[in-house]
Amino acid sequence: MSNAVKPANQILRIWVLRISAFLILPLFIFSESIYDSESFIVETLEIVGVFLVIGGVLGRFWSILYIGGRKNKTVIQIGPYSMCRHPLYLFSTISVFGFGLMTGIIVLALSITVIIFLTLYYTALREERYLVSEFGSAYAEYAKVTPRILPKFSNFRTPTMIKVNTKTLRTNTFDALVFLFLIPLAEILEHVKELDILPSITLF
Repeated sequence: MSNAVKPANQILRIWVLRISAFLILPLFIFSESIYDSESFIVETLEIVGVFLVIGGVLGRFWSILYIGGRKNKTVIQIGPYSMCRHPLYLFSTISVFGFGLMTGIIVLALSITVIIFLTLYYTALREERYLVSEFGSAYAEYAKVTPRILPKFSNFRTPTMIKVNTKTLRTNTFDALVFLFLIPLAEILEHVKELDILPSITLF
């Protein structure tokens, strides 16, 4: 099928996310939770956040197993791709939300999650214009029954065995592991705030 639409620029997407994270980070540095850092609420948010970050990383690995080496080459409709069309974006958003919760500042956790989600949602729209032009009705039919990012768990299906592209898996491993850095980053921010050397505003 002839195609005049170009695939979304993934390098640009990555840099947009990095710049967004860089611009948002000062909000966490110069703010603190209304709750004491040793309170039950903050401790609970931190534990939940850690699990979300790790879950997001594992979800990205899971998605890469299915899509690795086949992105923009075929319509993957199994595994995580049977529940939503962009599971990598879903799990990235989950990790970011987990990081936000680890800081104990709920308002910022929600804000950064919305910003990242909207960035990835816009990227998904651009990618889908290419996929529709490339695969036509095959992708259109897939899109009719599969949500874009928010998953529909009842759709899940997967074969007993899948073929894994180990080269692509290795290449994307660093991308997934970067999200694990969010855990020590949250701890570093907490210790910096405990030094009480920076001005800060109190947020919910």
